[in-house]
Amino acid sequence: MPKKARFTNHIGLQFEQPAQGRSRCLLKVQDLHRNGTGVVHGGVLFTLADTAMGAALYSTLEDGEICATIECKITYFKPVFDGELVCTGETISRGKTVAAMEASIHLDGVLVAKASGSFAIFKRKTDAAIAHPSEAT
Repeated sequence: MPKKARFTNHIGLQFEQPAQGRSRCLLKVQDLHRNGTGVVHGGVLFTLADTAMGAALYSTLEDGEICATIECKITYFKPVFDGELVCTGETISRGKTVAAMEASIHLDGVLVAKASGSFAIFKRKTDAAIAHPSEAT
């Protein structure tokens, strides 16, 4: 993953060393992850899946390349209240500019959610070359 992973640090997401086209992330459930009924918010699981897929793809990128989610779908199977979530991400198919990805989230070996997504692969433009929308003519 990129060096400045501020959002993932904020929510307590831990990464294990990604392998070529695969990743594994861990998240210990905290109170900030729960909604008003005490269930882990679906957005937390979505974030976990999206991040794991991105990390898996990131491990395949060449110097100067970055990736971004184009679309993502998630299916929730079971509610989560406590424990440590384990999410694995993997590359299903990778072209030059688009990759198909999948992620599975488990709690104590039980599948609680599964996601699939498409990610764009592109070269980062220099900050000087990116105009702020208010400066566009």
